[in-house]
Amino acid sequence: MSSTSPRMLVIAPHPDDEILGVGGTMARFTQAGGELTVLTVAAHMPPLYPKEVHEQTVAEAHQAHAVVGACRSEFLDYPAALMDDVRVPDFNRRIHEVVQQVAPDVLLIPYPDRHIDHRLIFDAAMVVSRPVGMGRGIKLVAAYETISETHWNAPHIEPNFTPNWVVDITDTIETKLAAMACYESQVHTFPQPRSVEALKALALFRGSQAGFGYGEGFHVIRMTAPPEMFIGG
Repeated sequence: MSSTSPRMLVIAPHPDDEILGVGGTMARFTQAGGELTVLTVAAHMPPLYPKEVHEQTVAEAHQAHAVVGACRSEFLDYPAALMDDVRVPDFNRRIHEVVQQVAPDVLLIPYPDRHIDHRLIFDAAMVVSRPVGMGRGIKLVAAYETISETHWNAPHIEPNFTPNWVVDITDTIETKLAAMACYESQVHTFPQPRSVEALKALALFRGSQAGFGYGEGFHVIRMTAPPEMFIGG
């Protein structure tokens, strides 16, 4: 990878989470010249899913990542929904290895929501992105929402996703939807939440909250970017 281009690493619990939460932002980032890596941690694979489903979703992921301009796709292939059986030190080490290789300026991670995999991956990402060692080079760490899972948390009993950063994806909303369409096995029909209509509606709502057409919401965990970056922005 080039040492001069800004680097973004998106950690996805499962294939499609990255497009659901960050598809427009990833496309905007790569169109501006940034280098994007997507790390997919868990997989729709045996014993809960047939081998054919795993193969299909990985192929769909590669197609979707190409649409948003990713230069690298990594898959750790932990069985989905069975990650609580994984030893925490080993799991953190594997996440750490990818973060170390990419050395991202921007790290986008899943919000700790209804899905147990999302929570475990959030915890691991928080460990490896601590502002010590290589973590000091990460200028922005933020959590993204995943339509359906994030919105099924119990209000006020569990953490609620309340974005404090919204990225304008008005110019890349169609790229996001095109990338999501690559996940034929994962796209549902409206009014299911993981439908093209619901995804576009959420982007419209997030955009309206921030004063533009379409947006993606994030919760900023840590940002150390200097204020002068906003000059002329």
